[in-house]
Amino acid sequence: MMPALLPANTWTADTSLRALLDAWLRPSTRTWAEPALFDMGRAAANELQAWGDACEHQPARLRQFDPWGQRVDEVVYPDAWRELAAAAARAGLVALPYEQETPARVGAEARLIQAALCYLFAPSTATFLCPVAMTDGAARVLTDVGTERQRRDTLARLVSRDPTHAWTSGQWMTERQGGSDVGRNELAAAPDGDHWRLDGQKFFCSNIGCEVALALARPHGAPAGTRGLALFLVPIVAPDGRRNCYRIDRLKDKLGTRAMATGEVTLDGAYAELVGDVERGFAQMTAMLNITRLHNAVTAVATMRRACMLASAYAAQREAFGRKLDQHPLHQEILREMTRQADGALYLTMRMAQLLGRIETGEATGSEAALFRLGIALAKLYTAKQAVATVSEAIECFGGQGYMEDTGLPRLLRDAQVLPIWEGTTSVLALDALRVLRRPDSMDAIGAELGRLDAPDRNSALDLARNAARDDSEVAERAARRVAYALAEAWMAGLLRQAGVEVRLQGIGLPPR
Repeated sequence: MMPALLPANTWTADTSLRALLDAWLRPSTRTWAEPALFDMGRAAANELQAWGDACEHQPARLRQFDPWGQRVDEVVYPDAWRELAAAAARAGLVALPYEQETPARVGAEARLIQAALCYLFAPSTATFLCPVAMTDGAARVLTDVGTERQRRDTLARLVSRDPTHAWTSGQWMTERQGGSDVGRNELAAAPDGDHWRLDGQKFFCSNIGCEVALALARPHGAPAGTRGLALFLVPIVAPDGRRNCYRIDRLKDKLGTRAMATGEVTLDGAYAELVGDVERGFAQMTAMLNITRLHNAVTAVATMRRACMLASAYAAQREAFGRKLDQHPLHQEILREMTRQADGALYLTMRMAQLLGRIETGEATGSEAALFRLGIALAKLYTAKQAVATVSEAIECFGGQGYMEDTGLPRLLRDAQVLPIWEGTTSVLALDALRVLRRPDSMDAIGAELGRLDAPDRNSALDLARNAARDDSEVAERAARRVAYALAEAWMAGLLRQAGVEVRLQGIGLPPR
């Protein structure tokens, strides 16, 4: 990346994030959080950036055998990856929402502070926020339905701020034949005394070098579809101290996110522990998906902001046709539109963090819970799509240099491209949103929210949503993306209007209505 184009501290330079937290946090919480935010912004422009660059240049590799031919399946990371893991643990990027006591007793606001810290951390750190996201999701599941021993032995490590004690988690959900259609999963689970054994394959396992993973598997005799899936905790090291019985068949050769190892796994009687109720595995996994989708949106927004910062700094330095780029009216308009998109995405994502915090602390109303169920799908799908378009626009702002690998800009685009795919594609989430909208409480909740915000175009967006929700034909399914985009844009415009920010939004690169 180009250090001359980054501010010395991305927190102090981000007026939008600072204004949002000033408005949304209690003064005592804001004061308590300031040192951590300041330090993260400083690190993002310095050591985090250096470590992220080092990880990109020396990605993880798979060591399958030791010198004596014994299978070890070890993922070998550069030292910089371990430095990023330590920085994330010390900053409490996972821990913060699970800590019972803080000096400021931040309560529900912990999720908002966590989201802000992750937003500052993400764009410099070679997608290390993905392990953070999966660890956070696993912590949520174990907090909600884990056994006392799982919370003591595993959860405590997942939420530790001590880098020598902290673990990260993986998420082993996807199988070759199913993809997003998780109901087709075939990984088999069989009881073995007080634990279980898993047999089969998982096809996309991100953060494959984790210490523990959550996996969906089908117990023998369980029904087909998602109803027959149970949720299991799979440690890398079995209780007897030996490596668990699974093989990493290969690491994926990916378009982006190259620093983070993603692999294919074959489980051969792997030791596993049941998490929660055997009949509710998929439903319990949904809590993890809500967390990882929020982190996906945080990463998207952070990527958009980084693209805007770089493009704006370059425009102030680069001269063309007799004046600096930022003095050309058309270029000014492009930069303003990119910034508007980043601001809208920031406010919508942080609204999800605010709602999640209230849900987790038992402060949310029924309407707020319904609003989050809908909003997390809208926020994830919209911000992910816009991150790709905004980064592409930013690269164009650099002309030919934007296309050169040694500038670091192509990496931003490669890494952004995974965001519409991770944690549910745009179409999968649009259909999820449509299903949620068919619940009366969801339609009432989004209507009340857009009304509270006096959101522009709310009536047309709500009419489109009501018509699609009432229709169970193919016509409604075809309209699912239009409905999702319209609601997301109206919601963002309302949040920006409430904040006194210019509200005109038109999605970059999105299809016409």
